[in-house]
Amino acid sequence: MSGCLLFVGTSGYSYTEWAAAGFYPQGTPSARMLSLYAKRFSVTELNYTWYQMPRADAVERQRSRVHPGFLFAVKLTRTLTHEIDPKNWKNDAASYRDGIAPLLQAGQLAAVLIQLPPSFARTPGNRKYLAALTAELEGLPLAVEFRHRSWADPNVFGELEKRRICLVSVDAPDLPELFPPLDVITSADLFYIRFHGRNARGWRSGKMHLQFDYSYSDDELKDWIEKRVAPMTEKARRGILFFNNHVRAQAPENAERLIRLLKEHGLSPNVA
Repeated sequence: MSGCLLFVGTSGYSYTEWAAAGFYPQGTPSARMLSLYAKRFSVTELNYTWYQMPRADAVERQRSRVHPGFLFAVKLTRTLTHEIDPKNWKNDAASYRDGIAPLLQAGQLAAVLIQLPPSFARTPGNRKYLAALTAELEGLPLAVEFRHRSWADPNVFGELEKRRICLVSVDAPDLPELFPPLDVITSADLFYIRFHGRNARGWRSGKMHLQFDYSYSDDELKDWIEKRVAPMTEKARRGILFFNNHVRAQAPENAERLIRLLKEHGLSPNVA
């Protein structure tokens, strides 16, 4: 049996519509959502850190609401991935590192997610920037999610492996420009999977409430387990798997279903 530690959760946890869908009790304030979430899952992905720079005091408050074994993956701020200021990005990288320090110090930082936009194609300039960014963040557990298909190249995987940076595997709509689903391992420390849903029409709309409106079937999840997850557990010490199809609380429902299916397959994900 594989010795890989598996953690399953959702991309974000603070959604008012999840109360309407029954995941949280009606009227649950956002400040209570993380502690309730942590009773059912052992990991989450912080999305708000993409919109704003994390602050150490706020991150510490979040950490205090969960048990010590709970893990966080933290998305890199958009000024470092989407709205890059050539003059200030190094200062932003330093501020980001300071903001997430409580998680790193407590041993609860599973990964820093560098989510790159679909417009970030594999050009000489973008390659140079990504190399500089990852060097600036050296020492953090880094994971890179490409959205543009041009990065699906063995040379890219080799460079990530040299730097011990995790390539994020994605499940997304089958569209020609998007990065494909792969089971490539570039870090023996970690594999990282994000399930975005397969709503191709919604994805093309660019509207979040349509883009991520999707629920996975058991057959789709079993296919991932058999073809990718199980083989990946033989090559990495830890795996984190997140559902980003959050619109109508499909994400937590799918995550709990994946946990059940992993157990049926003989794998043992960590649960709350």
